[in-house]
Amino acid sequence: MSSTSRNVIPTEDEVRKAIIELKKGNPASGVAKIHSLLLHANSSWTVSEKRVRKILQSEGLINSDPGTPNSTTNIIHPSFRLNKASMVEVKYFDAVKGKGLVAKENIAKGDVLWKEDPFILAPEWEIYDLQHLSEACSFCSCIIRDHSPLHISCEASTTATPCTARYCNRLCRLQAEKVHPLLCSARNPASVPLLAFARDAQWMALHALAQCTSRLLLASQQDAATFDLDWEVVQGLAELGMEERAQCLREQGLEPDRDNWRRAFELYLQAFKEPRTPAEQKKLARVLKKPISEELQKFTFEYQAFLRGLGRMSLNLEAHGGLYRLHSHLNHSCTPNVSIRHLDQRTALSRITVIAKEDFEIGQELLITYTNPQSSLRDRRRRLSEWGFGPCRCERCVTEEKVWKESDSNTQEADDLADQLKAGLGVL
Repeated sequence: MSSTSRNVIPTEDEVRKAIIELKKGNPASGVAKIHSLLLHANSSWTVSEKRVRKILQSEGLINSDPGTPNSTTNIIHPSFRLNKASMVEVKYFDAVKGKGLVAKENIAKGDVLWKEDPFILAPEWEIYDLQHLSEACSFCSCIIRDHSPLHISCEASTTATPCTARYCNRLCRLQAEKVHPLLCSARNPASVPLLAFARDAQWMALHALAQCTSRLLLASQQDAATFDLDWEVVQGLAELGMEERAQCLREQGLEPDRDNWRRAFELYLQAFKEPRTPAEQKKLARVLKKPISEELQKFTFEYQAFLRGLGRMSLNLEAHGGLYRLHSHLNHSCTPNVSIRHLDQRTALSRITVIAKEDFEIGQELLITYTNPQSSLRDRRRRLSEWGFGPCRCERCVTEEKVWKESDSNTQEADDLADQLKAGLGVL
């Protein structure tokens, strides 16, 4: 009697796609059932039930109340432990829309919903240059041109192997240890060409991916609980690969620069896995003393995974370069009902404050805009299509589309109607 050999360990993406498809067809099934269906459909795979559970959690596909298998409300994403005082919660809508944030209580216009520090920060290049000149904190990005005894330089910096990182206080220096060691010119000089390439190309997504990769690899050197928290954050981010985005751009007559992608990938591997010289290899080994798991290596160092990582960063970064655990769950509307502000005096360039632009009822979704709200309907939809989104069907777009169809698009009348509508919605 023959038996099926289970000797193939599938990649994270393969398992994730298979699980999502199974969950679509079996929405009431729990972890054990999905695990059984997965192994039945892929007889050569070796996948643990624990791995299935983690992926279902990261996708927001596990019901919050095991006693109500058909419920899809009140699903909290594990990557952000909302405290009981929070005004919002993460909700899973459906397999197409995915997750979003909704009000957990009635909220008044002008209320501060939450403040949030970034998971990683790839600041605008003017700030990055100040960091490189030791004139801005390398963690929180606040300006530190004036001398103060509180300011602290990178502890690894020496005359022979300098690092320009400087911190506004001891806490920032300690917090920076979650990311900085692998991007430190003294501790990991192999990272210097990658960061220089990102700077020269002004490629914020590449800089952010370097920051995110550094954080994950360094977390893998800590205890399992520390790594799992960071891993869940990254796994929970919305994703669109560079090839998928290229297909969207190609429809507009634009071609991707794959040579640049390849060059970036080579420098990325050089920074985090395969330094060029024995001296650089030895320094990297001092930082990454524990072996990197096969799963993390596949997620990090395969070329297609690298391209997906770039797309993931571009899709989730806030306008000023921060990647935020909770902010990244906000969905789009051309008439946003929350405002993202940088108000904190000391960390204004990194910490965000989220403010309600209108009154909210319990269960109402919080929305930001992914485009310039002053742009025309056509321009907004074109911008969204560049990231694989279908035509926006928010109230404003539906109304403007109706106006567009009923009027001659080249007449002043149509332009006036569009301007009046913008003014009425408060986006002019």
